[in-house]
Amino acid sequence: MKRIFQTLLMTAFVVLITVSFGYAEYVATDTGNFPYFHLGCLIMGGLIMVSLKYRYPKIYLSEAVGSFALYAILIALFTAPVIDTLKNLVS
Repeated sequence: MKRIFQTLLMTAFVVLITVSFGYAEYVATDTGNFPYFHLGCLIMGGLIMVSLKYRYPKIYLSEAVGSFALYAILIALFTAPVIDTLKNLVS
C-alpha cells in the first residue's frame, strides 16, 4: 500500500510540474515558438522517474521528487525565453 501511495504522490508531482512548465512556456512564448520538444522530454523523463519509483521501492520519495525537479530546471534552462533573458542580462 505504501508503494502505491508513494507512486501516486510522485505521479501527482510530475503532472503538477509538467503542467506548470507548459503554462509558463505558453505565457512566455509565441504560439509558433512553443517548445514542444522540451515538453516531450519533460513528459518522458517524468514517465521514467515514476516507473523507476514503482519498480524500485527502496528509492526514497524525496530523492525521486528532487531528481525530477532538478531535471525540470535543466530542461527549462534550455528554452528560448530563458536563453533570451540570459542574453539580455549578459549584454
